[in-house]
Amino acid sequence: MTAPTLTPAPAMKRSVKPRRGTRLVRRTQASPTAYVILAIVLVGSAFPLWWSFVIGSKDSAAIVQDPYSLVPGGHFLQNAATVVTTIPFWKALGNSILVSSTVAVLVVLFSAMAGFAFAKLRFRGRNGLLVFVIATMAVPTQLGIVPLFIVMSKLGWIGSLWAVILPSAVSAFGVFWMTQYLHEALPDELIEASRVDGASTLRTFWSVALPAARPGAAMLGLFTFIATWTNFFWPFIILDPGNPTLPVALQQLQAAYFVDYSLVLGGVVLMALPLIVLFVFAGKQLVSGIMQGAVKG
Repeated sequence: MTAPTLTPAPAMKRSVKPRRGTRLVRRTQASPTAYVILAIVLVGSAFPLWWSFVIGSKDSAAIVQDPYSLVPGGHFLQNAATVVTTIPFWKALGNSILVSSTVAVLVVLFSAMAGFAFAKLRFRGRNGLLVFVIATMAVPTQLGIVPLFIVMSKLGWIGSLWAVILPSAVSAFGVFWMTQYLHEALPDELIEASRVDGASTLRTFWSVALPAARPGAAMLGLFTFIATWTNFFWPFIILDPGNPTLPVALQQLQAAYFVDYSLVLGGVVLMALPLIVLFVFAGKQLVSGIMQGAVKG
């Protein structure tokens, strides 16, 4: 008798389940509608700057003859030179750089310290104090102008850049942002490890929390720099015409009964150029900070 041939049993297919705690990310290609919407948003965002450049590159006669033309003229350099010589442009530029940089650094530092305390430290009244800080964002800025002006007058800071820097050194939004960011980005195990090594709370913040908060701090610093750079209301009230920031200096281009829009918008383009350069070099860090702060986990 011949021995029966044994055929191998078919291999059973097992469904591979993802490990616990892992994520399956499915990449989907954006639809044409999404690209159309993004293109509309891009054009709508860039149009005001382009319109300012178009008007700032013409003279008054060309603006009157064809006010709706989107083709730039050939007088931008001439208008820019007029702006620089008419107002204290370079002094205002230096003041804006000093004020915006100092405010951005102070806001990032104090907001990171407060965010670290609210997110990782345990103390009585923590939640109530955080709610109070967030609630101050609902108070209009205009309500505090008169008391703030009185305080600056008592200190003798009217006309000084310190009157613009110090009231903006702390931001309620910055505290809220850094609290949420550090709550997700900074593991408790790192803090415990630093305490085991004998580090103080301040040392833990400087060596552990601040490096972990770098993307979020970069985003907060950029937004604070931009908001301070374009701030007009309070600097216009507290600063002297001879010691202005850029938005206050550009206001001097408006005469009592006549506004030369070519000069005004040419000055606006000059004021926006540093911000454009900043976005070119720091845009990637900005997007990274926003995404890491928006995605939980």
